[in-house]
Amino acid sequence: MFFTSVWTQSSRDNRLAIFVFTVTLFAFVVESQLTQYIQTTLNYRHPFFLFWIVHSSFIISLPCHLLYLTFTTPNSISALWRGLFLTITQHLHGLDESSSVDSTRFPVKKFIYLMLTLTAAITMPALLWFAAIEMASVTDVTAIWNTNAFFAYLFSVKVFGLKWEVQKLGAVMLATLGVLAVVYGGSTVSSPSNTVTEAAITFPKSSGPLVGDILTLIASVGYAGYQVYYKKYVSLPSVPEFAEDYRPLSASEDPESDTMHASAHLDRSGQFTDSNETVYPPPFGLYSNCWTSAIGACTLAVLWIPLPILHWLGVETFSLPQNPTTFGAIAGIALTGSIFNAGFMITLALWGPIITSVGGLLTIVLVFFSDIILGATETLTIWGIAGSATIVVAFGVLAYDMFQQR
Repeated sequence: MFFTSVWTQSSRDNRLAIFVFTVTLFAFVVESQLTQYIQTTLNYRHPFFLFWIVHSSFIISLPCHLLYLTFTTPNSISALWRGLFLTITQHLHGLDESSSVDSTRFPVKKFIYLMLTLTAAITMPALLWFAAIEMASVTDVTAIWNTNAFFAYLFSVKVFGLKWEVQKLGAVMLATLGVLAVVYGGSTVSSPSNTVTEAAITFPKSSGPLVGDILTLIASVGYAGYQVYYKKYVSLPSVPEFAEDYRPLSASEDPESDTMHASAHLDRSGQFTDSNETVYPPPFGLYSNCWTSAIGACTLAVLWIPLPILHWLGVETFSLPQNPTTFGAIAGIALTGSIFNAGFMITLALWGPIITSVGGLLTIVLVFFSDIILGATETLTIWGIAGSATIVVAFGVLAYDMFQQR
């Protein structure tokens, strides 16, 4: 079977996924340290503007990936693009049970709907985090936020009809306890492991810590929901991104009778027509990076609107960076933030929300030790070490279970 052979995971694919995950973790650490530097040393504190810049920068994911593939493979951008459009069309039409839908036309409305939904789902937890950090302590917000791993497991069991597994539930709970140990017993970690690191700013505290904790809990649940939503409705069900032997298909080839010809592509009217070459299924990570870029484009086009409103209300005064150092630091945050989120989306599609959310907690460990190495904190407690070890063990249990099943 063509699709079975192409989509079969190999040891090379697993190594590539682990490499992406590792780069993602270290990108987060660099992003965290640059954020702390720009806030404390450069004293540039414009959280929503930084949020907009970083999330808008997601738009570079797909173009950079396409350029990389054109230089490292014999495939053209047009062939890669046609294969990507074909994959999106097949997947989105597969979500529609109506038999009256033309399965050869690119589903523009559905694509825009998912793009807007994903952007809202990843933005709302960040905005709630902004509000919460003004009311509650950074320590409490960090600890509560990272319960999203637990909620991701609950949602996954409900949405995907999974069976309760003592091993997985125990690993998730163990990781959550590890976070509590690091946050409350170790050095202070000012940035939760998520896409809103750029917002970790010390605000004056109000008299509503309970309200702040509640908002953080809602944000945590929402972020877990975003991960499960992406896996269910956006991620490809059979994970073709693990395809090692993807290749161009010509118009003369017919993979399987019950599938659309991989040689089809969109013409100007939105219909698929035959072409000489189409790379199908897409290379590793390209499909996920397409959606990451879509979120970035939507953020860039829509979420600039609050900037003048916040300036007019006096909530956040708009101010561009005044020196090359600040500008460079913002560029670094945007670049590492893009790498982190692109890698996160890829691993989320490949590994699912449970192991990805628990794996994200490893950033707490890395930030903990990077703070010590860089001198941001001089405190090294037994609770911090024990909590870090607990998170690593919990992730190891889930990773071992996943690779054993595969």
